[in-house]
Amino acid sequence: MINQNQYIYEYPRPAVTTDCAIFGFDEGELKILLIERGIEPYIGEWALPGGFLNMDEDAETCSRRILKKETGLENIFMEQLYTFSAVDRDPRYRVVSIAHYALVKRSDYNAIAGLDTTTVRWFGLSEVPKLAFDHKSVLNKALERLKGKIKYQPIGFELLPERFTLPDLHRLYETILQESLDRRNFRKKMLSFGILVDTGDVQRGAQNRAPKLYCFDKNKYDELSKKGFYFEL
Repeated sequence: MINQNQYIYEYPRPAVTTDCAIFGFDEGELKILLIERGIEPYIGEWALPGGFLNMDEDAETCSRRILKKETGLENIFMEQLYTFSAVDRDPRYRVVSIAHYALVKRSDYNAIAGLDTTTVRWFGLSEVPKLAFDHKSVLNKALERLKGKIKYQPIGFELLPERFTLPDLHRLYETILQESLDRRNFRKKMLSFGILVDTGDVQRGAQNRAPKLYCFDKNKYDELSKKGFYFEL
């Protein structure tokens, strides 16, 4: 018969947390949502939203609970990213983090500071401050995943407004991939997938020739999201 106390003593259990890298695309720039911590450790410093896993929940449930608690965000696209388990990643005790990343349309969500959080703010990737814990590594891993994902699955639906121009989509891809893409080839490639629908309208207030407004064919988009595609110019 197993002696439970002896088992716990021989195999100490680390605490488990979840952290979430939340990306939004705004004014031609990819941004990350950060919280200013209102509690120790690292009180007053910037970090990704995150918190401890309860005994009665899985990692995604925990991540969504903490996200709502600290930022007010809920019902968003989210995927598991990576497990971070460096021995000294938390100054309090042994903590393992199961990180997630999320993509949101900034216009659809109003992030507000919640419990244990002083401030919530979107930062452009070029202006991200020093982050608490190992959250810089979490952010870098999330960016690496996003860069890979955009080459085999469409992700614009989660980041762009309902109606957008091809230059908007082109800018999104260049921003995430961090490289220049030939406009003509990009346009031809994107239209070939059959996921873009011409709305018959144009962008109002544009200088010179107003670009067409497109929306995504949701059924075709979901099909390609599951099946995948190969995007390379």
